[in-house]
Amino acid sequence: MRLFLTAVRFQLRLARRSPDTVQVCVTAPLLTIVFLAISDSAGRADLSPYAVVAPTLMSLWLLALYTAGELINEERSLGTLEGHVAAPARFEVVVMGRMCAVTAIGAVSFAESWLAAGLVFDRWLGFPHPVVTAACVLATAFATAGTASILSSLFVLMPSARILQNTLSYPFYLLGGVLVPVASLPAWLRPESRAVFLSWSADLLRDSLAPAAVTHAVPRLVMILGLGATGFGLGLVLLRRVLNRVRRLGTLSQT
Repeated sequence: MRLFLTAVRFQLRLARRSPDTVQVCVTAPLLTIVFLAISDSAGRADLSPYAVVAPTLMSLWLLALYTAGELINEERSLGTLEGHVAAPARFEVVVMGRMCAVTAIGAVSFAESWLAAGLVFDRWLGFPHPVVTAACVLATAFATAGTASILSSLFVLMPSARILQNTLSYPFYLLGGVLVPVASLPAWLRPESRAVFLSWSADLLRDSLAPAAVTHAVPRLVMILGLGATGFGLGLVLLRRVLNRVRRLGTLSQT
């Protein structure tokens, strides 16, 4: 636990100087403004929750995706990755701690999007179910860190993570129902989308901003947390196996 918390504090210090963090924090309110302008043009003021939820989830996933790859690339380019792997401290715990810190920062995008909707379009969304909203944001941050940690093992094997980062951004938004509800996707694609935690997060977060009662809130939160925990478990196992492989082959700095 001490190692985990140390990794969290370290990543929080780095995030203040990270261009990726600044980019995501600036992009979230701009996306909200764009989405609200489109909904206003179409005369669909009822889509305001979509304009707030979508940038929030996009920012969370994008920031986690960038960090999962860049922390490996940065350590490799600085020549410190070998030292981290050889150190007695478990490298996978360090990765998990840094990922959790990043998603905690990404959750700030929800407040930014909400403020942008209110200040620019006078769409001050209420919180009729504040407990559900807060729980969903926190559960989504946890699930984002867990899912992105799976990719850390792939980034160790790849010479550059940028290609995989670009590939897994917008397809995840569509598959996760971030931009449009899962019900609007083709019928054959809906079962696959339910394996992506973003689909559960997007639906629950939008429902929590609506006046109507939220149905099955606890089971849906459990699904988000369960998918996140599964991601953490797979990430730990895969990263441990990949590190053992590159240690055995002596190819850590060449892969």
